[in-house]
Amino acid sequence: MDNISISTPDETTLGAAAQKFGVIEKPDLEYTDAVAEEMAPMYERVADVIPSIEWPFFAPYIKAINELKKKRNAVILAHNYQTPEIFHCVSDISGDSLQLAREATKVDADIIVQCGVHFMAETSKLLNPDKTILIPDQSAGCSLADSITGADVRLLREKYPGVPIVTYVNTTADVKAEVDICCTSSNAVQVVESFGVDRVLCIPDEYLAKYVATQTDVEIIAWKGHCEVHERFTAEELRNYRKADPGIKIIAHPECPPDVLAEADFTGSTSGMIDWVQTKRPQKVIMVTECSMSDNVAVETPGVEFVRPCNLCPHMKQITLPKILDSLLYMTDEVTVDPEIAARARLSVERMINLNN
Repeated sequence: MDNISISTPDETTLGAAAQKFGVIEKPDLEYTDAVAEEMAPMYERVADVIPSIEWPFFAPYIKAINELKKKRNAVILAHNYQTPEIFHCVSDISGDSLQLAREATKVDADIIVQCGVHFMAETSKLLNPDKTILIPDQSAGCSLADSITGADVRLLREKYPGVPIVTYVNTTADVKAEVDICCTSSNAVQVVESFGVDRVLCIPDEYLAKYVATQTDVEIIAWKGHCEVHERFTAEELRNYRKADPGIKIIAHPECPPDVLAEADFTGSTSGMIDWVQTKRPQKVIMVTECSMSDNVAVETPGVEFVRPCNLCPHMKQITLPKILDSLLYMTDEVTVDPEIAARARLSVERMINLNN
């Protein structure tokens, strides 16, 4: 608690995390010549994806957050769909949902700040029950996670007795508690086939389930949940891009509709798409997924031109530098999971992580 002084919030109104860790006074966020000089090397790395006119606003926040997380013994986890100033400038661990789920078990920190959506923060809490998990905006939800509930899964159990249920990790802890195992888009086929049975329920993303069905002989029973970002892409849109530039490469996430995947040169998970770009090094590519991911991959793959059919996730964009700073200053908003639900949900996540063992 060195160098920590209780600031404006009344102690009686502070949450448990703030009571435990204290509140730190808000730092000076002026963009001075000294801040500009100190942050210049970082800006040089992201200059191609962050306009120079925006940097004077971002830089003081980035500096403050990186200093504050050391005082708090905190780490910041950032999903690929976070904007570059978060993904490249303040995060300690970044990646897709599977990477974050795995790395969350390894961090040596008192506090995890989840820069993503709420189900991701819940997953971090499941795997780190003794750590304080913060999300900069509690309302950062997910249309796919909202498409199914634990009660829905119990009804599926009744309708399909004995059929294993696999849930995409993009679901609430309540849903994870009712299924046999979780999966991500990168390991869904492996998880489905791990049961050694003829039929498996694959929920809640209908399009991911349909894609998995094309990759295995196991009969896949789907749920009609969709990601509001990926379902907006159309096959006609991609054909028009290819007509305008026949040499362009198109890579797509399996949460997209089947006719969109049919137009792609490669279909893969978030990490699979990144690996494809880094390995193939196409001259020009369209990543058919959330828009910020193209910005983040572009930083790591100079020389590759990214054409951006920009569908933004409104929920991911609720996470901002000012909210991250406030979350660390005032220890808001803490994510908790009912212990009984957490115990069962943790098993389904751990089975996924330990599948190869």
